[in-house]
Amino acid sequence: MIHVGISEGFHDAAITILNGQNIMSARHSERWTKIKNDPILDLTLIPFKYDTINFYEKPFLKNTRRLFAGQKWQSPRRKYDNYFGHHETHAAAGYYTSPFNECNVIVVDAIGEWNTVTIWECKDDKMKKIKSWNYPYSLGLLYSAITKRIGLKPNEDEYITMGMAAFGEPRYDLEYLLHENNHKGVGRLLPTAHPRDLAASVQNLYETKLLQLLKYCEYNNIVLAGGCALNCVANSKIPDRFNIWILPAPGDAGSSLGAAALVEKKKLNWLHPYLGNAIEIHGQGHVKDIVDHLEKHGVCGIVNGKEEFGPRALGNRSLLADPRLDIKDTVNDIKQRQKFRPFAPAILEEHFDDYFVGRKNRYMQFVSKAKHDYKSVTHVDGTARVQCVEKDNISILRPVLEEWYNRTGCPMLLNTSLNIKGRPMCSTWKDAQRFEKQYNVKVF
Repeated sequence: MIHVGISEGFHDAAITILNGQNIMSARHSERWTKIKNDPILDLTLIPFKYDTINFYEKPFLKNTRRLFAGQKWQSPRRKYDNYFGHHETHAAAGYYTSPFNECNVIVVDAIGEWNTVTIWECKDDKMKKIKSWNYPYSLGLLYSAITKRIGLKPNEDEYITMGMAAFGEPRYDLEYLLHENNHKGVGRLLPTAHPRDLAASVQNLYETKLLQLLKYCEYNNIVLAGGCALNCVANSKIPDRFNIWILPAPGDAGSSLGAAALVEKKKLNWLHPYLGNAIEIHGQGHVKDIVDHLEKHGVCGIVNGKEEFGPRALGNRSLLADPRLDIKDTVNDIKQRQKFRPFAPAILEEHFDDYFVGRKNRYMQFVSKAKHDYKSVTHVDGTARVQCVEKDNISILRPVLEEWYNRTGCPMLLNTSLNIKGRPMCSTWKDAQRFEKQYNVKVF
């Protein structure tokens, strides 16, 4: 049975195609339309033949909340076989790809229909919602409101707020803004507050509330879902006694996978996040060319194999750089980003413990304390959002790192997405050629 899952209408539209329990593809619309976080799905991505087509939320229920909030009624663009709940699809995307038979799922986002935080009990392929918080109470909406207040773009730049928080102090008690729609008035409040202190304050509040949710969890196996699951700093505060799974696309794009999975309600065969557009994979000679260039020039791009599902480049649509160099400003200039923002290292998994203290993770979902002196991949607070590249990783990044280590003795590279600020990652070879010409960066 071919099941199609679709998320669209608010931000970051996506489509997932399942064949039974196998994930055939999972793709972001933005990579085709070239509009960052495009809320509208490119309908040409829908396959001609399928058995069911499924939507990631319930439009009527969402519209009741929209009317309550003084917003306009919004109808889906087409008919679907099934409409599932917004937080239900978040939870399903996390649970059905997780390695756990029994677990709790914590979903935190800005808002679904009415739910803003939910906790689920999952066992034997069955899901049951056991706790929920509803609009206007919303950790995600408040985080987005503070993001806007400090001059960034809400629903897109929250990760910049998270990075800025390390430069500030949590001077402000923002908890009262979680209630009674007060987050709408954030722009008029605290007019003299420094942006970095506001960022630190909302980050501190989110971390506190996330840890409080653990008391509702029966299991030590935890799945984090919803857009707020991308907050790797907060994720890292969860005690080590919990085993944690986070889908690489835990936000609304990942809910397209959840919508498709809810048709049969069976565990999926999750293998890796390389599920998008594919281009030719080059061989070992190509790897040597990449490392030659990195040794000589310090930076290059890679567009190779299938692109990643989720917002983070994991080796197939990456901009790589030599972390031993003082190269952070160079890469920020290429990507046209703020100078204070950190970069992540990708490291051969077997060398992680020699360079970092923290959870090993393949998808950059936690931060770890650095035990090395490579400042280009270390944030101001001494942490890094590490990608552990496992031995069975199918990305070209694994052989590149192996070759790099053999030549230099350094088992890591700076790894960031191949794009510039405000634009989607390069998807096709044409995108890569355009990037190379426009920004004078060699792309392999």
